[in-house]
Amino acid sequence: MPKKTLLSWSSGKDSAWALHVLRQQFEVEVVGLMTTVNQLYQRIAIHAVRLELLQRQAEAVGLPLHIIDLPHPCTNAQYEAAMEKFIAEAKQQGIECMAFGDLFLADVKEYREAKLSGTGIAPLCPIWLTPTDKLAKEMIASGVRAVVTCIDPRQLDASFAGREFDEQFLRDLPANVDPCGERGEFHTFVFDGPMFTKPVPIEVGEIKEREGFVYADVLPVNQLEGFIV
Repeated sequence: MPKKTLLSWSSGKDSAWALHVLRQQFEVEVVGLMTTVNQLYQRIAIHAVRLELLQRQAEAVGLPLHIIDLPHPCTNAQYEAAMEKFIAEAKQQGIECMAFGDLFLADVKEYREAKLSGTGIAPLCPIWLTPTDKLAKEMIASGVRAVVTCIDPRQLDASFAGREFDEQFLRDLPANVDPCGERGEFHTFVFDGPMFTKPVPIEVGEIKEREGFVYADVLPVNQLEGFIV
């Protein structure tokens, strides 16, 4: 019997690829997505993607969306309390595993394992230690389309914000930047790929610097208008 699994969904390429990989494994069944959302701005934490686009993504991949509301500002204690409450509720609903799109940051993986320890829910990291240079190219070759929503300007030039994650993007990245942005250099929003039943039409709006990061505001486009990327 496949284990009922929730996937931590950031709206970005790594969590989308984790879904793609998990769907090819018979021992688990992804039954939903879980995402932390900033209550004040109604945007995904860190990625700053609009809630409406998150909802369209969930519809496009065919999974129910579970939102974990976070206050703004949010302390670590508040974050952990919200997660503990959600994990307890998930366990009561028969969830057996929680999956994450982590790649190689051991401290992040250890933190997740520690927080799930003793809860009865097992952590899964289906793309763990996949070489990120090969992974980035495999994603693009498979048809994954994503736009860069957030840049850490201390690690990557702000001009990369709002660009599409494609072969040219990879060629333009400085050698010290991870091709998947695993160290927080950049974050993405996926709008199409093999894990989608249909694309999510978008356009890139205003690019702004806020609280030390550079954000590209990704906007939903009416289905009849098509893509403007």
